Amino acid sequence: MGRHVCLGAEVLAANTTNVTAMRRLYWLGAVMVAWVLVICLRLFYLQVFSYTSFEQRATRQQQRSFETAPKRGIIYDRNGNELALSTLVDSVYVVPADLPDQATTAALLGRVTATDARELLTCFRTKPFCWVARKPDPGMADRLRSLNLKGVYFQKEPKRFYPKKELAAQVLGYVGMDDQGLSGVERVLNTQLGGQPGRMSLSVDARRKTFARVESEPEPGASAVLTLDEKIQYIAERELERAMQETHAASGTVLVENPHTGEILALANRPTFNPNNSREIANETLKNHAVSDVYEPGSTFKIVTISAALEEKLISPDEVFDCQMGSINVGGLRIRDHKAFGLLPVSGIMTHSSDVGAIKIALRLGEERFYKYIRAYGLGQQTGIELPGETRGLTKPVNRWSKVSIGAISMGQEIGISPLQLAAMVSTIANDGVMVPPRVVAATMEPRRTPQQFVFEPVSQRRVISTLTAAQMKQMLAGVVLEGTGKKALLSGYSSAGKTGTAQKADPATGGYSKTKYIASFAGFAPVNNPAVTVAVILDSPVGPHQGGQVAAPVFQRITQQVLGYLNVPHDVPVPTTQQLLLAARKTKAEDLAEGSPDRLGTLPELMEAENADALPASVSAHPAGRLLHAALVEREQPAAPAASVPPPVVPASLPKSGTVVLDVEQGGVVVPSFLGMHLRGAVELAEESNLELQAVGSGAASEQSPAAGSHVPAGTRITVRFAR
Repeated sequence: MGRHVCLGAEVLAANTTNVTAMRRLYWLGAVMVAWVLVICLRLFYLQVFSYTSFEQRATRQQQRSFETAPKRGIIYDRNGNELALSTLVDSVYVVPADLPDQATTAALLGRVTATDARELLTCFRTKPFCWVARKPDPGMADRLRSLNLKGVYFQKEPKRFYPKKELAAQVLGYVGMDDQGLSGVERVLNTQLGGQPGRMSLSVDARRKTFARVESEPEPGASAVLTLDEKIQYIAERELERAMQETHAASGTVLVENPHTGEILALANRPTFNPNNSREIANETLKNHAVSDVYEPGSTFKIVTISAALEEKLISPDEVFDCQMGSINVGGLRIRDHKAFGLLPVSGIMTHSSDVGAIKIALRLGEERFYKYIRAYGLGQQTGIELPGETRGLTKPVNRWSKVSIGAISMGQEIGISPLQLAAMVSTIANDGVMVPPRVVAATMEPRRTPQQFVFEPVSQRRVISTLTAAQMKQMLAGVVLEGTGKKALLSGYSSAGKTGTAQKADPATGGYSKTKYIASFAGFAPVNNPAVTVAVILDSPVGPHQGGQVAAPVFQRITQQVLGYLNVPHDVPVPTTQQLLLAARKTKAEDLAEGSPDRLGTLPELMEAENADALPASVSAHPAGRLLHAALVEREQPAAPAASVPPPVVPASLPKSGTVVLDVEQGGVVVPSFLGMHLRGAVELAEESNLELQAVGSGAASEQSPAAGSHVPAGTRITVRFAR
């Protein structure tokens, strides 16, 4: 029995062991199932909920993308010459993960690029992608390539290039390292010129090998066509540079404009800069003085004063004013003229630039009407030209005028204008009284298109003064050149008109006007009866001679003479012969010696034998006869106009002493008939019979005409006739 009991105990123990083992198996199975469930849930979470995050992390580790700059649009001049374009150059970047030795690479790259190696090393350790040299010069790119460093890569990028260097620098402007326009047209048209950037990606495989791939191609920017003429711009800049060297002025500006369309053919500034060297550009050279400078215009403002009074029928060109021997009291302030004048006609006030005469005319005009014409000429307002930083100028409403203001403003003080506004003001006279806003951008074009012939259409225009008033102003401004303060603006073969200006600069130290600093200016147009160009010259603080007629008018003469020849504008006055120049030079020399001036003309026969303008001494340009000789020699060097458009000139026996220089009747000219009292139809028939062009103003019977009856003018000249009932 005891034996059976032992067996039962063993069976019971075995059963207990089996149960325990089974329980362990169950627990193990449960744990395994739970573990699998946890893993599955984790995998599900990672694959579904965290997929995007891990994909982005993997992409960042394996791929890096960056923008590629688009090719910026080309800027052309009006004739299709490239003034700014983009060329492809090598930019250098580093993928730090590919560098075997970051410290050594940073030291080598820093030595070639003149960059602090510590800055490069910091970039390598903190960023997955580093630019080392953006758009370097070819020499630096070649040196970096010769290092043959692992992890250093090259990428083609467009770099802005200005093939003419300093030419029209303030107009074109320049771009930064990211190809964003920072000044000039580059800034104003940045959106159109800039285009759309592309993207490039860098992929890294398991072996850390890098592959480049283009995700999207950049879209090039649109091109722009300017109204500038490259050759006229060069003429303007060359002559302005010469004037700066002769006068040692602080700054200078020249504007050449088509008065009929407002197209700026040239805009030159000094000092200037080379936009190709953007890192070396000084702040003072960036300023576009033509649009940003504000200065008191001085006597050039008499154009507004006198034309306003003429338009209001308050004066006539022949009315005589007593200029009181150069002194007048205005609002308790004594104002003195630059010279004592007695009785002067209105035309003489303009010719000799009498301040007293201009003040008397302004007093007759009155403040309200005067201010109306100031605004009508666009002063105190932006012209809207496509250049940044344009000033409105400084004008005061009438309620802020003092008792002296009307006198001061009439002669160009207490008012501020820009050189661009001065050119627009004179162009209004040249364009028969119609103001056309100046423009520098002619059109924009789609990428990859070349400029074609186009007709520039002015944005807007408005009449400021009547055609008759403009014709009277033209004749008076021509007198300024022929016998007044602008004699040094006399051209060879062309009539010219304009006005000189000499304005004292404000002295911040005293609160008054400086005794040594002046703004010298001359603005005019040519030819007189059918102007082709308006030219404005402004010199800031010339050293020595400072009057506009002395230093600015000769610059006008040299530029205008060359521009008219380049444009093949037909002569409207005879070209002086060498004999006439010799006689005029002798007369000028005698006058200089009589006044005690030094003899700088030298031996006259030797001067007359000069074969080109460069052979003349520089001192010759200080004399009217010498300037005519210089102009004649320059004219000889210019390409001749088509024979059909230029009548053969016949030179008169002597140079005229005053009045408009015209062809004699026997030389192919025409005597202007009298249209007074005639009605429009009869006047038109008479004009056709006389081979003249009639410009009628008003209706009824002819009451006024310009030029006057009996004048000698070239065939085809425009005659302005006012008709009234």
